Amino acid sequence: MDSRCSSSADSRLTGRGGCSINTTPVSTRMESYEAGEKKSISDVRRTFCLFVTFDLLFITLLWIIELNVNGGIQQQLVKEVLQYDYHASFFDIFLLAVFRFAALILAYAVCKLRHWWAIAITTAVSCAFLIVKVILSKLLSQGAFGYLLPIISFVLAWIETWLLDFKVLPQEAEDENRYQCIMDATERAPLMCQGPLSDGQFYSPPESVADSDEELDDKHDPEKALIEVT
Repeated sequence: MDSRCSSSADSRLTGRGGCSINTTPVSTRMESYEAGEKKSISDVRRTFCLFVTFDLLFITLLWIIELNVNGGIQQQLVKEVLQYDYHASFFDIFLLAVFRFAALILAYAVCKLRHWWAIAITTAVSCAFLIVKVILSKLLSQGAFGYLLPIISFVLAWIETWLLDFKVLPQEAEDENRYQCIMDATERAPLMCQGPLSDGQFYSPPESVADSDEELDDKHDPEKALIEVT
């Protein structure tokens, strides 16, 4: 009898604890997504910001090399910055890289925008400026850097656009949808669990247990049964 009661009690505890066991993986995943949401910036967005920084540093390096090759950094700085000539100076291409860096970092690292309009503006401005400069200026007659700086600046601007439009924004939207699905699953999980089950569904009430014990005692003690009959 004790073994039956203990087994029924164990089954009752198992039935009540089943819901918490099923919801454990969901809660674990939800905690992981909440930890991801607490990050100041996503991994894919951080990669994009690093590439924007690389854009500025690479253009700066090429411009410094061009200054040093054409007669010394100090003399060329005076010629290209203080005596700026749109048709012969590379200084404006450097400023264009600074403009892209400042606008994109402000929009996607500081303000954390989730739209493409900021990079659309920077790419359109960069492309229009470079195309007009190549057509009107005399850069192509100044050696390899006359070709190299405009082409690299143009390519880097479009790579940044590709990274944001095809990597950053879709990945973050997918992560947000997955997190929302996990939240919805955790909200529906309590509704799918069974409520507390009554004790009467697993074992007999105390009265029936007591009666059965008396019947067993009567079977094992025939003398007691004879006395009660007389």
